[in-house]
Amino acid sequence: MYSYGILLLEMFTGRRPTDSEFQDGHTLHNFVKTSLPERVIEVIDQHLLLEVAESYKMRECITAILEIGVICSMELPKDRMEIHDAANKLCSIKNLFLREADYRADTLNEGTSYI
Repeated sequence: MYSYGILLLEMFTGRRPTDSEFQDGHTLHNFVKTSLPERVIEVIDQHLLLEVAESYKMRECITAILEIGVICSMELPKDRMEIHDAANKLCSIKNLFLREADYRADTLNEGTSYI
């Protein structure tokens, strides 16, 4: 589970645990953990930033994914989330994300006029 958690953190922050900023006891795990939820915008990959900045629900989804990454990458195995729990939570986040994407698409289409 540890590696899965780190993978989630890497994918959504665009950073690697081996980056030069993570030395002398600083870790990707702690970097994200201390930033959530208030400073999620500061830690996410800049490629995701535009989508997230525009929507509270998108920010909520990214925050929840990063929280799963943090829990899965806890130092002690007993503190980590079980794989079935992580999968269930990620499915719930996906459903929330898709509902938000559908809502945004419908909102954009309402303003479109076809002549």
